[in-house]
Amino acid sequence: MQITDIRVRRIAKEGKMKAIVSVTLDDAFVVHDIKVIEGEKGLFIAMPSRRASDGEYRDIAHPINSETRDTLQREILEKYRESLEDEEQPVTY
Repeated sequence: MQITDIRVRRIAKEGKMKAIVSVTLDDAFVVHDIKVIEGEKGLFIAMPSRRASDGEYRDIAHPINSETRDTLQREILEKYRESLEDEEQPVTY
């Protein structure tokens, strides 16, 4: 599996969520609504989720193993940091 595109939409309002990301895999499959979040120990990603009938949130798409999660997180956070340096990056309100 190759990550072939990462699109970052930064969030301008205050709060822990810093961006919403879409990731394309093998130029064939896209996952939208991955969140970049500022936690107590730094930035991390949260996979897209949906609220279940019991009130709990469950991921609707997620990596199966930690190696894949680490790769996704590393590449997404790298692209997010690059977007901070790019003044022409559109900001979502």
